[in-house]
Amino acid sequence: MAWYKKLHWQIIVGLVLGVVFGIFAAASGWSGFTSDWIAPFGTIFINLLKLIAVPLILVSLVTGVASLSDLKKLSRIGGKTIGIYMATTVVALIIGLAIVNIMRPGDTVPPEMRTQLEETYAQEAQDRAGSALAAVEERGPLQPIVDIVPENFFGSASSNRNMLQVVFFAIFLGIGMLMIPKAQAKILYDVFEAANDLVIKLVEIIMLMAPIGVFALMADTITSIAGDNLADIVELLAALGYYCIAVLLGLVIHMGITYSAMLKFLTPFSIKEFAQKIIPVQLVAFSTSSSGATLPVTMEIAENELGVSEEVSSFVLPLGATINMDGTGLYQAVAAVFIAQTLGMGLDLAAQLTIVFTAVLASIGTAAVPSAGIVMLVIILESVGVPSAGIALILGVDRILDMCRTVTNVSGDLTVATVVAASENALNAKAA
Repeated sequence: MAWYKKLHWQIIVGLVLGVVFGIFAAASGWSGFTSDWIAPFGTIFINLLKLIAVPLILVSLVTGVASLSDLKKLSRIGGKTIGIYMATTVVALIIGLAIVNIMRPGDTVPPEMRTQLEETYAQEAQDRAGSALAAVEERGPLQPIVDIVPENFFGSASSNRNMLQVVFFAIFLGIGMLMIPKAQAKILYDVFEAANDLVIKLVEIIMLMAPIGVFALMADTITSIAGDNLADIVELLAALGYYCIAVLLGLVIHMGITYSAMLKFLTPFSIKEFAQKIIPVQLVAFSTSSSGATLPVTMEIAENELGVSEEVSSFVLPLGATINMDGTGLYQAVAAVFIAQTLGMGLDLAAQLTIVFTAVLASIGTAAVPSAGIVMLVIILESVGVPSAGIALILGVDRILDMCRTVTNVSGDLTVATVVAASENALNAKAA
């Protein structure tokens, strides 16, 4: 197959052209044109991915659970999945804290730039912090558990924000099918299996639009940040460049060491082979900034390219899109300490341990949508006594870093799915 016919090369071309067009549009004062005539194609692409995400989770998870021989296997897979996700998130947070304490990016922001950032993003920071704190104040200690169980499945499915409720319902339905007579269960199983094949075909159709969608998303991202003045984004990156480098370095270290070690010692994949196979997922995650929107692509690559069995991928990946926030957690650790450093506030060891504990708990119920990490960051800042208004310092570059940390999140989802599948002898030998 010629290189230009491969999906990941088509997406790369779309991404590069989108960046080039975005820079040209910002320099030429075309941000309005881009917003009106280019960005909608990116929105349509994301909407299509979100449209198919809930049906994909439901039918694949029901067939996956119903195909298991007993509930012991389900609990074993579930225990491994949640345990590994929590462990990697803690490791990511520790890496983030180590880097921000060593590099101290907050000490490099000039006082005049700090004042300018606070003034520019003050209203946006106040709005986000206010809504986040209002939601947190109403939550009791067991609210995350309560939120897992939906009162109305159709409401959960329509909101597209709490995938964990859809996962719960699908598992609940699958367990019920295991407990009824096999003859009756087979009728339902065949229906869901046919629906699963249909949804996978729809995902393949949606991915034909990926290069155009990625082009539009990247062009819109550049013009949204820069507006009609490209000098604004250059000035912003010059002031916060060291902070951005600290976050990106942490993400690279986490993927390069933590995930690579897991692949090397716990799966039959070579690191190079795995990295090549997941490129399409990373590119879609980078352009959409949403683990939830990327989920259909993640599941397709896991099953068709990595050889992860459907029963494992359909459980591990939807769960990961909700609770596996390694990249987001690392970013929050760096951002919280960076804001404290910029404001001249010191955070002792106890405060930084509080950041780790709070971030792990907050990640469980966070929506897999763009900028959800900001809500988590507000919670973390308040827990260590740093003014939540300080998020104004980082809002200017949040979209760029959001794209990068989503890549880490989905890479972690696929790594854990592969590890769990290998431990269950559920990896297709041919694919591996």
